[in-house]
Amino acid sequence: MAKYEMLYLLNNDLSDEAKEAEIAKYEDIVKTMGGALVSTDKWGTKKTAYPINYKTEAYYVLMTFEAEVMSLPNLNVLQVSMQTF
Repeated sequence: MAKYEMLYLLNNDLSDEAKEAEIAKYEDIVKTMGGALVSTDKWGTKKTAYPINYKTEAYYVLMTFEAEVMSLPNLNVLQVSMQTF
């Protein structure tokens, strides 16, 4: 299995419980695809380089995981499900 990193941003207006639920959802998607979660680093609230949907801060999360190369096309599921910002 190859090792991958995925940095994603969550809407900073979400409650702590909602952020944890989103993080758990993305971890479950990786596991469902047959991947293995290595780590999830919550960087916290940081300023974005440019406004995203008129917001200048976001909650940053770095997820490191291992997956087979053949499962990479399935990562589109993650991209589609990341509509929380």
